[in-house]
Amino acid sequence: MIPRFSLYKKLTILKHAVGAVRWRSSCRPSPLLTAAPIRALVDEPISIKGYFLPPQYPVTVCARMHCDDGDLWEAFAHYYTDADGTVNLTRDHSVGGSYLGCEPMGLFWGLEPAPGAKDGLRLRKKNVMTPYVVNIHLLEGHISPSEGQSTEVASVTAERWYIAPGVRRIDIRENGLVGTLFLPPGPGPFPAMLDLWGMGGGLVEYRSALVASRGFASLSLAYIGHKELPAPQNCINVGDSYFKSAFHLLQNHRQVCADRVGITGLSFGGHLSLQMATRMGVKPSCLVLINGPVGTAHTFFKPGGKAENIERDQTYWRYDDQGRVSYRNMFLPDNFFTETLVKIENLTCPVLYILSEDDLGSASTENANLIEETLRAAGKSELFTCFSYPGAGHLIEPPYSPNSRMSLWSIKPKRTITLWGGHPAPHAAAQEDAWKKILDFMERNLRH
Repeated sequence: MIPRFSLYKKLTILKHAVGAVRWRSSCRPSPLLTAAPIRALVDEPISIKGYFLPPQYPVTVCARMHCDDGDLWEAFAHYYTDADGTVNLTRDHSVGGSYLGCEPMGLFWGLEPAPGAKDGLRLRKKNVMTPYVVNIHLLEGHISPSEGQSTEVASVTAERWYIAPGVRRIDIRENGLVGTLFLPPGPGPFPAMLDLWGMGGGLVEYRSALVASRGFASLSLAYIGHKELPAPQNCINVGDSYFKSAFHLLQNHRQVCADRVGITGLSFGGHLSLQMATRMGVKPSCLVLINGPVGTAHTFFKPGGKAENIERDQTYWRYDDQGRVSYRNMFLPDNFFTETLVKIENLTCPVLYILSEDDLGSASTENANLIEETLRAAGKSELFTCFSYPGAGHLIEPPYSPNSRMSLWSIKPKRTITLWGGHPAPHAAAQEDAWKKILDFMERNLRH
């Protein structure tokens, strides 16, 4: 410990050498940018604040990150500091950039491919065992970070995770199944969800990992577009027994409550969820349908059997003036093949339908109405709950994910960009609210 008189003596010598110490100016703290919490699940909000800046000062806050494919994504917003020289994204309004107004998580849902990126990129986490590492920068003035030079005054790095500590990831490769099981920490038994994605195919794990992080076992199942499934990859080459086997595997797991298993389906995965609940002999406790159709105008999934090439019949495809395709008309009830229609009246479990009103990938409004009307006619209206979101597009993802209004669907036989719909701010609001509604629905129907 330095004696007080010795420290005073040193300060006196310094004063004589360089003149009087001007504490207010020379000791002013450097600008500081904070993010709290610094590590969080992707569905958790982050508070971003800047300190020790001049009052009423123009600043730009910018977020940059690389996805698992190495592509750069970025978002930025313009703010003015308050009278104390601070900027608080939870409180303050953006006056320009990737979004406007008070949007605490706008730097995350506003992420877009950096200028010069490939067309049709969609942000999807491929490796849930690693986080997205987001670099957040505080810049002088109101600028576009990708254009010209900028002066950085502070920065901070945040980690965004899809999987919580202690959640176990288990590869499932048995009885012909291709999937990944996620189990929450602890011995269980846990309520569970079977997770089905759409015709984009592959094995998509990030929603299941996040569901397990919220206390539910979850099995993400591939059924098309995966190298370990029967070829060709652009066909559904599995039948009823495949989906029944997946449900029973989850139901019979020693750490799962056998009588508390539901199914989540996005897009065509919603159609499969309905098929499982009405004619495949399984008894889910509940269904969560995200913009899912009741039938289809294409026979690419034949009840009880296998399928055809999903690109063969383009009767109901609709192109915009830039050659981008919408599949919405293919899922209008008036265009359905009778053999693909689900017998909605056979439903016996609660159904939650998340409906996007700007859905260009499916006719969600018409399908939700058909489900509601059919259940009402069958005296089962109490089974159906629907939340409708204006301005939201087809791809409802976990909270704070950027919307993909369009994305690359295929390269062969020709390059195809698919339209999904949605506008950034209302789509982001829909994702945040829908996630809360989904978790609450699962709590009520699987845990209590």
